[in-house]
Amino acid sequence: MDFQSVYRQKVQSVNLALEQLLKEYRDCPPAIHNAMKYSLMAGGKRLRPVLFLEAYELTCRYQHKEPETALVEPMACALEMIHTYSLIHDDLPAMDNDDYRRGKRTNHKVFGEAMAILAGDGLLNLAYEVMLDHMPKDGIKHPGYPKAMSVLAHSAGIFGMIGGQVVDMQSENMDCNRSDDTLLDYIHTHKTEALITGSLKAGALAADGDEFVTNTVVAYGKAYGMAFQITDDILDVTGDPSVLGKLPGSDEKQGKLTYPARFGLELSGEMAKKYVEQAVSTMNGFGSEGEFLRQLAFSVRNRNQ
Repeated sequence: MDFQSVYRQKVQSVNLALEQLLKEYRDCPPAIHNAMKYSLMAGGKRLRPVLFLEAYELTCRYQHKEPETALVEPMACALEMIHTYSLIHDDLPAMDNDDYRRGKRTNHKVFGEAMAILAGDGLLNLAYEVMLDHMPKDGIKHPGYPKAMSVLAHSAGIFGMIGGQVVDMQSENMDCNRSDDTLLDYIHTHKTEALITGSLKAGALAADGDEFVTNTVVAYGKAYGMAFQITDDILDVTGDPSVLGKLPGSDEKQGKLTYPARFGLELSGEMAKKYVEQAVSTMNGFGSEGEFLRQLAFSVRNRNQ
């Protein structure tokens, strides 16, 4: 498998679907539409929608069903809207106060703080509107769709991503050498891993996945999500701004509780490697069908952005 080529094709499909949805939902004040579009179409890995779609298609193939990818693509796009809203708000002066995101000026630096807040709010609300508007008409045939929506709401909310953000802020400037490691784990498993795992679980549920396949992609997500976030923390120390798309050093400047701050770069790298191996091993039961997710996990080791 040419992993990079396959991944690029998946990203391109998501981008095209996002552009179409922005056209479909453009009958609103131009100022808010422009601000939302600016951040949503600013590039990025499109990781969460790619994970959702891969879990959906993997589940269909495993259960010998023909994937109806076009049917669930709006939900994948809604995931990217949720993720992008969180980035807009995360970059605000009241949060991380970042000037660059994905190689461009952050939303509030271009449109002002008030419009950036509204753009984030707009994307979050639009995400749920998109999922509801594009819900399959035949609910009996697709009983997993509302379950998938519930998983995404839970993963992005106070029991997931938002909860992790809260504890992340509350832990700023804490003595890393005296901190409770369970606190560090809570931040990482909720701030980042929750929505990554939720993307995979929602994809499996949207395909009406059985308990085995759903639990397997969840296990993959937990391991992959931790590897991804620990690597993200490492890149904030060692990353090249021209490649990273933002200025490194933000975590240290704000006194964030991170794996490098707690354990150092070398041990953090070893921990990330361990989680990569765990993620890869979860795909053993899928044979060649799990190759994309295996390669995705391996790619964490070569991340530079």
